[in-house]
Amino acid sequence: MYGLIAIFDEKTEQVIKDIWKELKEKSISSYAYEVENRRPHITLASYNDINKTEFIKQMDEFYNDKPTIDITFNSIGSFLNSGALFFSPTVTRELMEFHSNHHKYLKQFNDDPNSLYLPDNWIPHCTLANRLSPKKLSEAFNYCSISNSNIYGKIKEVALIDVPNKNKATIIYSKELLE
Repeated sequence: MYGLIAIFDEKTEQVIKDIWKELKEKSISSYAYEVENRRPHITLASYNDINKTEFIKQMDEFYNDKPTIDITFNSIGSFLNSGALFFSPTVTRELMEFHSNHHKYLKQFNDDPNSLYLPDNWIPHCTLANRLSPKKLSEAFNYCSISNSNIYGKIKEVALIDVPNKNKATIIYSKELLE
């Protein structure tokens, strides 16, 4: 399985990593440490199988002139029956067009018509914790809603990741966006 993720500026990434660390230290969630080298991100797309060489070539062409995107995380949420907790960004036209245009340009690679990352299915989010019991989800929600304020940052890079199993997600290729 492969994914395309949006990566944040260093300051925003560090804020999320600090929250992950705090959740682990409070014995609420070790989500961030279950995958080697996990980085805070928003998933833009997922693929079952792709021709990596062709995808990278087209990805490089598409993102060659794309600017960074301002992002504000100002709410937290959870998917029903998932035990997941996440920060939700403000859904701006810029963010939605960024996502939609990716899927239009690279539509030949969309091999899962039921993907949750396709336009009209996508709920942009940055996961803070996952697979929590109802009690731990409540603890995580309370902690994150009280201990944090709005986070202002940028999406500065997109990366293609290979997810061969649930404990590994390796960046195959990344492309920085224009400042």
